[in-house]
Amino acid sequence: MADEGCTQLHQILAQQATAQPGGTALWWRGAAITYDALHRNSEALARRLAAVGSAGDRVAVLSWNCPEFIELIYATPAAGRILVPLNARLAPAELVYQLHNAGASVLFADRELLAPLQAHPDFPDTLAVVAMDDSYTQWRAGSATAPLPVSGPEDAAWILFTSGSTGRPKGAVLTHRSFMAGLRSAALARPVERSDRYYYPFPLFHVAAHNVLLQHLYGAAVVLSRSFDAGQTLRACRELEVTSMSLAPTMIGLLFEHPEFRADDLASVRTIGYGASAMPQTLLQRLLSETQVGLCQSYGMTELSGSVAFLTVEDHRRAAHGDPDLLRSVGRPLPTARIALVDDAGKPCAVGEAGEILVQAEQTMRGYWRDEDATARALEDGWLRTGDIGRFDEAGYLFIVDRKKDMIISGGENIASREVEEVLRAHPAVADCAVIGVADPRWGEAACAVLRLRAAVSDEALQTHCRSLLAGYKTPKRWHRVDALPLNAAGKVDKPLLRQQYA
Repeated sequence: MADEGCTQLHQILAQQATAQPGGTALWWRGAAITYDALHRNSEALARRLAAVGSAGDRVAVLSWNCPEFIELIYATPAAGRILVPLNARLAPAELVYQLHNAGASVLFADRELLAPLQAHPDFPDTLAVVAMDDSYTQWRAGSATAPLPVSGPEDAAWILFTSGSTGRPKGAVLTHRSFMAGLRSAALARPVERSDRYYYPFPLFHVAAHNVLLQHLYGAAVVLSRSFDAGQTLRACRELEVTSMSLAPTMIGLLFEHPEFRADDLASVRTIGYGASAMPQTLLQRLLSETQVGLCQSYGMTELSGSVAFLTVEDHRRAAHGDPDLLRSVGRPLPTARIALVDDAGKPCAVGEAGEILVQAEQTMRGYWRDEDATARALEDGWLRTGDIGRFDEAGYLFIVDRKKDMIISGGENIASREVEEVLRAHPAVADCAVIGVADPRWGEAACAVLRLRAAVSDEALQTHCRSLLAGYKTPKRWHRVDALPLNAAGKVDKPLLRQQYA
């Protein structure tokens, strides 16, 4: 059982190290790491961090999944610092912007990811850098240490950059209180047993990492994967008897397609949680007919430190047995969150009417880092304006109708159309453009660029231009050239029409 008096992230690990020091906190590459060992390493790292700079400093991490990343997740807030996880898929120019925006004083980085970043001309000169190899171990064991400061629930724990619908990404400030509230909300829909072994293949630099802390809050073991690989996932399920995991629908499909797949591989798995995109009916039917796995979908976002609505295991079984429309829902709100829908005039929507989704919950972010205007637009009278358009049915299920923020979700990653458009318009051959999401059988959605050109240019040249400034997953997968972009009555590019044309 978790101690409900636990109010800060680092207390989670300290609590379990006392309650079950020999219990497994992490499985990493086939080896078990105990709660005591993880806590000792994290505490040593925290005391080293406390001797550098001052409380409130930002500590960035650029790495694929590894135990050292988990140590930083606990040690940074314990040292009174704020963790800034950086997306390892981003281009150096994007990462440099986030380092400057956050004002990071220390960067822990995978050496392979570090090299191209340091080669960027705007890489911060004053940034202290620790490579996450033997250098990291030596730095953690250094003699320069300091006592850990006193921190409180309202202190910032993470700054997590979101895909900026208005161009540049914004740093959502998550506090200890919002993060802990998000964990306890998730536990209502996805209860954790102390005996669980939870498989985590998503990047730790996403808000999805809250699932790792959720397992530790209740004393379970996390089977950590460096990144998703279908074969490795199946082997982990077989050899370690995984009981629960988080996978995107795309990942589940890749498991079934893998040549080593057998239904018995998932015999120990009680539930698979997913989000970001809907579960195809055919995939659901196959899962339920060939395995005993229960499915649970969630609706949330970075600004909510996790999720506020869930489509439960029972809901998925109903969907498979005569109610397939339920799969288009993201579930019902948790009792820890209030969800309201309002029209363009700010008036409440009736059942069945579509409106912007507003959320009021303790797990809501404090605001956007150093961006008062964006914070004021997002947080009004205690409500978070999500930018998503939804509707409720008579049974209280929430359905996402559209994304007001013009966001594309590809393979679980958010892509802000405007950010990609601004990069494309910087190419001398592009006069104007529109980036839309189109259906993709593997990724759910793929970015598609519709271009009005002033000079001929190849797809390859445009791809190279985008990749020099954007992450690979943000680079359009499809390219269309037009003489003119269609405009709506307001004079804006008619993206609904473009989505219809290129569907």
